Amino acid sequence: MPVLIPPVEHSQDTRVGHPAWREATRALAEEAHQLTDRCGQEAVTMWQPNESVRDPHVAHHLCRAAYILPWRFRVEMLKGGSTMEKPPPGEGVTLWKSKMKPPAWHARLPLPMHRDARALQTAEVVQAHARGARLTAARLGRAQHQINGQLRLLQRQREATDRRLSEVRKALLINQQSVKLRGYRPKSETISDKADSMLTWEKEELKSMKRKMETDMEKSEALLKTLASCRDALVFCCKERLQAVELMNQPLDKVLEQAGRHSWVNISRVPTPRTQGLKTPPPDPVGTYTPECATALYEAKRLLMESKDTLLDMAKNEEDIREQQQQISDRVCASLAQKMRETLELKDRLNMTLGLMRGTIHRCTKFNQEMYITRGLIKGPLSKSHLETREKLDRPLVRMYQRHVGTQLPEAARLAQGTDKLQRHISHVEKNLDELLSMRKKLTWSFNCKKIGHDVDYSVVRLRLRQRHPHVCYEQAQRLVNDWDPRTPPRVKSNTAITK
Repeated sequence: MPVLIPPVEHSQDTRVGHPAWREATRALAEEAHQLTDRCGQEAVTMWQPNESVRDPHVAHHLCRAAYILPWRFRVEMLKGGSTMEKPPPGEGVTLWKSKMKPPAWHARLPLPMHRDARALQTAEVVQAHARGARLTAARLGRAQHQINGQLRLLQRQREATDRRLSEVRKALLINQQSVKLRGYRPKSETISDKADSMLTWEKEELKSMKRKMETDMEKSEALLKTLASCRDALVFCCKERLQAVELMNQPLDKVLEQAGRHSWVNISRVPTPRTQGLKTPPPDPVGTYTPECATALYEAKRLLMESKDTLLDMAKNEEDIREQQQQISDRVCASLAQKMRETLELKDRLNMTLGLMRGTIHRCTKFNQEMYITRGLIKGPLSKSHLETREKLDRPLVRMYQRHVGTQLPEAARLAQGTDKLQRHISHVEKNLDELLSMRKKLTWSFNCKKIGHDVDYSVVRLRLRQRHPHVCYEQAQRLVNDWDPRTPPRVKSNTAITK
């Protein structure tokens, strides 16, 4: 029997397939297309930095213009109204010809030469560490060199200060010698005068100088030990840094020149027209500039400044003490010379007085001798055989005058009176002569004392001028003080001992 086909409804869609089937296929194709776009986009974006990823909200044809816009040069207005184009800030290579500055490229995935790049990066890190260690070693070596120079300067200054201290101690011995030698003067010349006061004042001033110089020596000794310990620390740190660069043959001074530094502690750096070098890096426990190196360099800088001030103070004190000691010695010698002149004036005056008294004593002695002769003539002869006629009292003429009353002749009485008066005058002249002789003895003793005092003062001045000579060392002056005392003159060897 024939089958009747229903009539087909006429519609605009002439497709035969089912819409669901068609939609499923379309959905599958769309999904594949989206997957293809996503994978392609992700594959490209993995080789590009984050800034280059396209914004999904921006149209595709506008993405490149929006991405390149920050690369363009910027136009800035100047004060005069003109314009100037400047590249945008940031890292990257400036393309002046195209007026663009693309940013630095940073990939997020390892490139095909990743292993070689990492090896180069590691080599750069190692070389940077070696350069840093070499630079730190150069800085430590330069600081060590400056510390050594400061140590040498301090040693020389200590030697100069020690020589000056030895001169001060020798001056104290010279003062002691002067006091001892002036003790050899006679008792009449040992009255305290300004020369003794000057010697006492010199002793006190020299003691004060000695204490000051000893304080400087103690301070410099402590600073010397501190500088030595700082130098040892710098040497140890420098050797540690050099262990990383011991195979490099570049001089350390060249490293400092490359870094633009002439001195790490920046104390004795000569100012140059060059630009200032690199700044001091912060201490890093795992880096090349460790806290130990920073501490050693800071201590070196502090000690250099302190030692510089100490050297200036020591040099100034040494120069001041040298001048002061010279002035004090000259003043003492001048006072002793003044005392010598005064003693010489008094000695000359005593000498003139002795000369005048000598003439008076001679005249008095001669006159006394003449008085003795006159007294002998008045007394008459010693024997009867020497009597003359006129000397007898029983002469005829005298007998005749003696018979008359009241006619007593004054011859005998006058002779007795004259003899007694002459005897009293002789006694008075002898007394005056004894006083003159006693006074002459005193004047002679005083003259001899003045002469001895002048000789002693002259010996003291000569001794001081000879002993303060730089060729006379401290031990010689000390032996002179210990082996000799002017109050006990040295024993004179006998002839037998000399012949032996």
